[in-house]
Amino acid sequence: MNKTDIAVLMTCHNRRDKTFRSLTALFNQELFPGVAVRVCLLDDGSTDGTAETILSTYPQVKIFQGNGSMFWNGGMRLVFAEAMKMESDYYLWLNDDTELYPQALNILLASHRQLSNQGYKETILVGAIQEPKTGEISHGGISRTSLWHPLKFGLVDPGDTLKPCDTMNGNCVLIPESVTKLVGNLDPAFTHGIGDFDYGLRARQQGCTIWVCPGYLGVCARNLLDESWMDPEVSLLERWKKVQQPKGLPPKEWKVFVKRHGGSLWFIYWMFTYLGLLIAPQIKKRTRGVKVLK
Repeated sequence: MNKTDIAVLMTCHNRRDKTFRSLTALFNQELFPGVAVRVCLLDDGSTDGTAETILSTYPQVKIFQGNGSMFWNGGMRLVFAEAMKMESDYYLWLNDDTELYPQALNILLASHRQLSNQGYKETILVGAIQEPKTGEISHGGISRTSLWHPLKFGLVDPGDTLKPCDTMNGNCVLIPESVTKLVGNLDPAFTHGIGDFDYGLRARQQGCTIWVCPGYLGVCARNLLDESWMDPEVSLLERWKKVQQPKGLPPKEWKVFVKRHGGSLWFIYWMFTYLGLLIAPQIKKRTRGVKVLK
């Protein structure tokens, strides 16, 4: 029997209960015979006992320690690099606030095998994730929505069959080893966000395809805009401070992304992003999200 090895990559910071629930759902997966899962988790300076709680129940989890300043992209980059040293068949990005359904990994693996049989060689598989309360899509595959604006994206609503997309949220992403040999690791130019979008777009540039698996593979709530840089009730000065923070949209990091993926008009797209701060009071409060593509 052939063995299939999946290295699960996670990062966390002071979300002990959420991280524990995510790991519990992972270890409760109903796996195909021969599939082995190992977890590499970056605990980014948690002070709430996250590491101790995890190791008391799941001692097999390999925990790396951060200093609290690595955030999502930095933490995932570190565990990705460590996992690639050991060479796995697949690498699974899994957000620590995402709880997978029992058949999630089987669906990801079966989808990859289906695409391989159809002649698609280098493929990334994305699991669509839904809101726990409403059942609506919250994270997943992303496609461009405009012919003239290369940075307009929408979430791809999962259907009954595989759907192609342009990039993805990093909540639930299966990356075969062959893709990592082409694309490599996440880019250190990014601290928290943007890195997942960038990775997918770079993979496409390398000739890889990205596919959304059928159905929903787990649950995770959207991030609220309240008190973020997009909150219309936050003052202009406070919004400017927030946008420069790692969890905002730091101008230098956004410049890297827009220049790389925005085409010849990249500077205009970059500039208008921050000019939008001036009209933020006109934006209605809403959850962070994008247009959903059926």
